[in-house]
Amino acid sequence: MNLTQSITSTSAELTEKQFKKISGIVYELCGIHLKEGKEALVRARLMKRLRALGMESFNTYIHFIESDAGSRELEMMVDVMTTNKTSFFREPAHFDYLRDHILPTLRRRRMRFWTAACSSGEEPYSLAIFIREAIPDIDLIDVKILATDISTRMLEKARRAAYPREALQEIPGHLAQKHFARMPNAASPALYRVKDPVQKMVRLARLNLIDQWPMKGPFDVIFCRNVMIYFDRPTQQRLINRFWDYLEPGGYLFVGHSEGLSAISHKFHYVRPAVYKK
Repeated sequence: MNLTQSITSTSAELTEKQFKKISGIVYELCGIHLKEGKEALVRARLMKRLRALGMESFNTYIHFIESDAGSRELEMMVDVMTTNKTSFFREPAHFDYLRDHILPTLRRRRMRFWTAACSSGEEPYSLAIFIREAIPDIDLIDVKILATDISTRMLEKARRAAYPREALQEIPGHLAQKHFARMPNAASPALYRVKDPVQKMVRLARLNLIDQWPMKGPFDVIFCRNVMIYFDRPTQQRLINRFWDYLEPGGYLFVGHSEGLSAISHKFHYVRPAVYKK
């Protein structure tokens, strides 16, 4: 048995002390609050990193990420610890409200949108497709969608903008045919690439939401959906205040349907479930 096989078969234990240490590091890095009861999830995800690095214990791994040599691994650790569940046109009521009530009020020559946790790109590309369909003269308007995420792995997928057939199931057939093209290769399963007019509306960038925000804003609409559930209350409070500052007067904030702001002090006007207006 070679070294790789030995490491792959290693079953390192994650003690309570190690879990608390890793949880503290993750919280300090990106604000994600790993609650008690998540030990098995954390262990399973970090075992991938132990195997990749050839390490046989979590103590060795912790010592490494706390050293100067482990600075790059901190980014990789956050990458595997983040949840990246997404889909095209997720929570479709949001898109319907955007079409019927927001876009008609934004019929000007400049529009700015931000999807604050874009994962592998489905959300910003859905938004771009939706805007193109809703505004006939879209190519005469300066419309930009900033799409950010902390995961470099997910951003790489978003930049490739190529998705398997099953990922397109939530897209109406005529829109899938109009805005996606099957990639000319022999790969199986077949991949479908987002067409250039949609891709050009989206600018992808890595951003840790608890760090400084280099973009100037302001935005007409911010999507930050199904993200704040991973943060504790103080972090949620700070994010909501910052989103307020980055929105145009009258701008809209969309959160996930499980992320209402009722428990947070804020200045937003409640519009409908998971939709707030500045």
